[in-house]
Amino acid sequence: MLLLPWNPLLFPMFMSLDVAKCSSCLFDSCLGMPYPQNLETAKEVEAIVRKNGAVPATVAILDGKPCIGLSMEELERLATLGTRAQKTARRDIAHVVASRGNGATTVSATMYFASMVGISVFVTGGIGGVHRHGEQTMDISSDLTELGRTPVAVISAGVKSILDIPRTLEYLETQGVCVATYKTNEFPAFFTEKSGCKVTCRVDTPEDCARLIDANMKLKLGTGILIAVPIPKEHSASGNMIESAIQSALREARDKNITGNAETPFLLARVNEITGGASLASNIALVKNNSLVGAKIAVALAQLREREHSNRGKNHEREDVLSIKNCFHSEGTCLHKMIASLANN
Repeated sequence: MLLLPWNPLLFPMFMSLDVAKCSSCLFDSCLGMPYPQNLETAKEVEAIVRKNGAVPATVAILDGKPCIGLSMEELERLATLGTRAQKTARRDIAHVVASRGNGATTVSATMYFASMVGISVFVTGGIGGVHRHGEQTMDISSDLTELGRTPVAVISAGVKSILDIPRTLEYLETQGVCVATYKTNEFPAFFTEKSGCKVTCRVDTPEDCARLIDANMKLKLGTGILIAVPIPKEHSASGNMIESAIQSALREARDKNITGNAETPFLLARVNEITGGASLASNIALVKNNSLVGAKIAVALAQLREREHSNRGKNHEREDVLSIKNCFHSEGTCLHKMIASLANN
């Protein structure tokens, strides 16, 4: 049984599982997509995870109750709520729970809940980061500080390209976060495969990722890992088209004085409108791809831990046998000395 400081509502399928050992794969509920695409995508990514041998669990707060793993009815309810469900980062959790509200969790809040229940792998579209002109506004996502203090691996298509990617990577370095790229040496730019930013940690297989996550946990570094997975080439949008749309959306946001946690949803929606839906199609494709990779990583990690657990058991058995042999050998030697002493007397 999982004993938690207060009771997040675990979906029934998790009650019979040791989530620290099973191949669980967590999802945030703040997809940033309109209805019904948000619901369709949520269903599809959970199906992808199941098909690849892992257990999916979408996280949200419903009626003030943190839920790790939503039923189909709860997924539909959350999707239809849309923007009426509060965008919930770590700072908002207590307020949403206390007011018995509904919250769609961001990366930072989802990482927190994942850590609470011992789940090591979390899949999302893209993380938040340092906003453009962040050196003036100090608008920096709490996703970055959460990665610096919560030991959960986040699988994403990098940083949302509406943000300042180089400064985001610098901030993650300051936070001591390991940033790895999957099958590439260059950090992806969400809608496109490349950002121009090189990364020194490259992983090429789910097993590589599992070993990295396992080492991070064993070393007790206390930080998360960001594994950046490029969007599949066939779904990659034109970099010039996306950048032009982003610049236009940024100007509109400034003109309308849209700031804070309202800015990212506005920018993503406007970029989608300006690109005629191309960015939304790319967004859905990259989330599905991240889910596929994340499921394989979760399975590889579970298998790695199972092998280590099995090997520890075998080592304990060998130690017990050696202990018994040593005991008999020691007692036999003592008995032999006693008999020899009696014979001499």
